[in-house]
Amino acid sequence: MNTKILSALTATAAVTAMLGAAAPAHAFSFGANGISFAQDQEVEFNFLESHGAYTSSLGIYQVNNSVASLVSTLFSETKSSDNGGANEWRGTSGNTVASGLVRFTFLANQVYTLGLSSLYYGNSAGTVYSTSALNGGSQQAVFGGSSLFGALNLEKTNKFGAAGSFTNGLTSLFDKGFGTTISFDDRGNGNDTDFQDFTVTAEAVPEPMTMTGLALGLGGLIAARRRRASKAAS
Repeated sequence: MNTKILSALTATAAVTAMLGAAAPAHAFSFGANGISFAQDQEVEFNFLESHGAYTSSLGIYQVNNSVASLVSTLFSETKSSDNGGANEWRGTSGNTVASGLVRFTFLANQVYTLGLSSLYYGNSAGTVYSTSALNGGSQQAVFGGSSLFGALNLEKTNKFGAAGSFTNGLTSLFDKGFGTTISFDDRGNGNDTDFQDFTVTAEAVPEPMTMTGLALGLGGLIAARRRRASKAAS
């Protein structure tokens, strides 16, 4: 391959990689203070497990003037657990909720929150939000990397004392392969704040920037080479 072309391709790839690395800067909030993005951002959610006798559904709500309105339901439990009270009323994908991943596109400059609505033997047990301000200031969801899920499972007391340390999932949202863990406390069992009642992961879907950038770079190189060949021929 021509040395000049190879150098240009390398430079194009480097610029494209830098653009891809800058993608997380698009987001400016994804945590207990709210969810919002500076540009449209697609996020993939994956249900991990639930605990407790409540039958719950997790949705995305748009927030206007401190009022949350449901815009999309991500996961809905058809029953409270896989097998009654076994394993602390544990529910898993394919049993309490349909298996598979769900994607949602957050629109630029809109304010969102996640909301967990629960039923207890058919009666409403209320809704808690991932945005603490919508719960009257009470934190009902924790955000963190993959290590958070292990920390929750290893918690020995009824309360997850480190909750205040897990308020921002933005830094891990763009981690490829897992993203950030989001886990709710539904205020059941006397609001035990164990944050194990409904757990999902969220991972930002990357923009198709790399291949587009390379294609543009190759197109420019081919056009430049044709112009040089045309000048030489004339």
